[in-house]
This record gives sequence, structure tokens and C-alpha cells, in this order.
Amino acid sequence: MKKRILVAPLNWGLGHAARCIPIINALIAHGFEPIIASDGEALILLQKEFPTLSSVELPSYNITYTKNGKFLKLKLLTDSPKLLKAIKAEKKATKNLIENNTISGIISDNRLGVFSKKVPSVFITHQLKVLSGITTWFSTKVHEKFMKKFNVCWVPDVEDNINLSGKLGHPDTFEIPTTYIGPLSRFEKRHTNITNDLMVLLSGPEPQRSLLEKKLLSELKNYSGKVVFVKGIIEKEQTIQIIGNMTLYNFMTSSLLEKTINESATIISRSGYTTVMDLAKLSKKAFFIPTPGQFEQEYLATRLMELNLAPSCSQQAFSLEKLKELNNFTGLKSVVHKTNFDVLFNLF
Repeated sequence: MKKRILVAPLNWGLGHAARCIPIINALIAHGFEPIIASDGEALILLQKEFPTLSSVELPSYNITYTKNGKFLKLKLLTDSPKLLKAIKAEKKATKNLIENNTISGIISDNRLGVFSKKVPSVFITHQLKVLSGITTWFSTKVHEKFMKKFNVCWVPDVEDNINLSGKLGHPDTFEIPTTYIGPLSRFEKRHTNITNDLMVLLSGPEPQRSLLEKKLLSELKNYSGKVVFVKGIIEKEQTIQIIGNMTLYNFMTSSLLEKTINESATIISRSGYTTVMDLAKLSKKAFFIPTPGQFEQEYLATRLMELNLAPSCSQQAFSLEKLKELNNFTGLKSVVHKTNFDVLFNLF
């Protein structure tokens, strides 16, 4: 009988679920039976990618953003009782899953309550340092307290000085057992003809996803090149709409997304870490617009700009003129590292 491994990504945008896809594929290749556990769009995405695998719905964290980014930290603070209640509920759900499904191990991507003392439990994060402005020390300590419940932390980056996550994944001190597993991406670089001048990749919590969609649709109607626009809305059926020079999709599955990114000259997206890993793997030119108030994305966008890899600006400041800045940047580059899943999966 194959060992069953519970794979549980956080439903906060699509990034956590997307970077679990190569892990799920590796588990299958190494003779394990993954069981998917999440909620919302993250769960739907993985169900579409792996229709033959068993899946379960976990309690939702119900994370939403404010329209004004400067109030986000306050909102997350006021929502913390609701978040703690959800974590408690997912701990109970995990206990039932372990008892009733002969689970041999857990891989949790930022789901703080999905662990067990009965089986090896892994926590995946690129944020060993959780940025929150002047309260960074506190948010980091709180995160560490939850991570100590797990056997090991897997960081999807390299330990070297040339890395993708910067100070997020490379704090000065960190006491929890940590393994740098290399950047994770579901995509492969293909040498294809460039058929799209611009590709827009959206995802993330509302209402900020919709606000950026509205902003970009307004700006890009005056763009002369060919645009592919992926809204990042996971629905039952894929929809395609053509408006002038733009082709709009509600979502794309991994294979089509990989093909389209490879065929696109430039990508506009949020500066979420999974997106950064994907675009680095494919060596793409990118323009980043961090989610307002999300310190992690703002830090990554600023860091990539300082490294002369990719330009960025605030959501409010974006205009078509800003794309001219791309000529002054080199584009993202792949970090060479082969993840050794043989060693990682020895834990189970």
C-alpha cells in the first residue's frame, strides 16, 4: 500500500497551491499517494490539476484585504480572533484525517494548524522573517511559535547569497530545523517564438485583485501590442473574451499557462513569491505591482528593482508610460538548483 501524504496549501491567492504542484508531482513519481487538503480557489485549482487524487476541504481562513492598503495591518489584527478560530478548526480536521485515512506524513504550505505529533509534519514557507513594518519582530515571533509545532521547515529558495527571497528567507538567526529545497515552479522553460507582447497575470485576495484588474484594463486599452490577460478567477469552466487587442481568460491550467508565459515578451503581475519563482525559472522580463499594504510583496518588488532585474511601482502610480522602464532592466534569471526529493521524502 502506498504511503499517503497530506498536502495542504493556504488559500491566499493561488501561489501556495501553485508551488505545491511540483511537490505533488514528485510525491506521485516517488510512489506516494498525495491527498490534497485546502479550501476555496486553492482547492479548486489543485482539483483541476489532479482530478484523480483524493481531496478534502479544510476550514477557511477567510482572508480579505482592505481597499486602502495602509489599513491592511489593522484589519489583519482585528481579524486575528477569526484566524485563530480557523486554525483551531483545521487542527481538529487534521486530527480526524490522520485517524481515518492512514496518513503517513503532512506537508503544509503556510497552513498553521495542519500538523500532527503522530506523523512527520513539514511546514513550507519563504518567510522566516515576516515583514510587518515596525512590528516585524512581533509577527516573526508569532510565526515562529506556530512553526515550532512542525518537524522541519522547507524554504523554497537556495541558501546562497544569490537567492530570490532575500532577508525574508535568510534571517540572521533562526532556531527551527530548516532545509533550503531550492525554488519551486510547476513550469519549464521552452524555446518558442514570442507571439504576445504583453501578458497580465492576476491573482490574490479581493478586493485588490479586482481593483488591479480594473486599473490595467483601463490603461491597456491604449496599448498597441498584443495582450493576453489572465484574471486569476478559478471557475468551473474556462472563459475566453476578445476585446480589441486583448484576449482575456478567467483562468488557465498549468500547461496553457506555461505555454503562454513562454510565448510572451513581458509579464505584468503582483510580486508574490511564487510568481517571482516562476518568472525566474522562465527567465522573463517582468513589471511588478505589489499588493498595497502587503509588506512582503513590496519588499520583493523593491529588491528586484535594486538588483536591476525588474521595474515596479505602486498600484496607484501605474500607467502605460511606466512600461518604458523595462528597457533599463535585465529581466529575471533562473537560480540553478535541483531539488533532491529523494532526500526530502526520506522523512516519511
